Amino acid sequence: MSTFNQTCPNPSTFLLTGIPGLESEHVWISIPFCLMYVIALLGNGTVLFVVKQEETLHEPMYYFLSMLAVIDLVFSTAIVPKMLSIFWLDSREISFEACFLQMFFIHTFTVVESGVLLAMSLDRYVAICNPLRYNTIVTSPKIAQIGLLSLARGVGVVTPLTCLLTSLPYCKMNVIPHSYCEYMAVMELACADSAVTDLYSIVVATALVGTDFVFIAFSYGMILHSVLRLASVNARLKTFSTCISHVCAILAFYTPIAASSLTHRFGQNMSPHIHILLANFYLLVPPMLNPIVYGARTKQIRQRVLKMVSLSRPGL
Repeated sequence: MSTFNQTCPNPSTFLLTGIPGLESEHVWISIPFCLMYVIALLGNGTVLFVVKQEETLHEPMYYFLSMLAVIDLVFSTAIVPKMLSIFWLDSREISFEACFLQMFFIHTFTVVESGVLLAMSLDRYVAICNPLRYNTIVTSPKIAQIGLLSLARGVGVVTPLTCLLTSLPYCKMNVIPHSYCEYMAVMELACADSAVTDLYSIVVATALVGTDFVFIAFSYGMILHSVLRLASVNARLKTFSTCISHVCAILAFYTPIAASSLTHRFGQNMSPHIHILLANFYLLVPPMLNPIVYGARTKQIRQRVLKMVSLSRPGL
């Protein structure tokens, strides 16, 4: 058997099944996913356009928001078009290379988004706890460096994982019971010991995303301590309100990750389609919610969007 594993070529294509057990409902399931994708495209595209066009928004917070928008666009576009082709056209085939490229983008930009959310929490910490030095500490060149560092970190840690995955032989079958090339679903097709790959993925997830969350929590602990020291209730509410959008983005990103991890670990008796639906929502909810939350709570973005809408109406 070991000889066979070493000589058997990897499949040229994999077959994605979509949502196992709910194949007859694929068209209906596709509707919310398609709507979320359209909202993500329009919302994040609008944020990028408004920040670029409005010179008053050329500030650190909006540069971070633009980074988040780009990440969310890449995130959702790496997954949804292929997912919808499965649901609408029954186009289940995905090449071996495209499958691992999709997985590479998913994991890389998960790490990148976690890093950007951490940077945004530090930005809020400096703005609230050390406002007099904010303009000297948080500058445009430093923001660009943070963005590039977050991207380099994501690529640097996910590239070895991708190399480990592609080096494994996949000779059990070529059917992936999922709607995209999800790590665990693909690993089950490997016919060799994947202990090293599993250990590496766990260490990366814990050391990076987990550590980022700890530092974010620490930053907000310091922010809360500083806010509670303000004399008036109105001053406390006004100061902390500048963090609400970022807190919502954090919850939208980390809550689905935690829910998906818990269901994988403790929900063995759960139907497979529940796991897959949760995994899909984990990837699609943040790109949809982020521009809505920031657009609704950021006065400058909201006013510019309303102005664009009013100008597009004939007779106004």
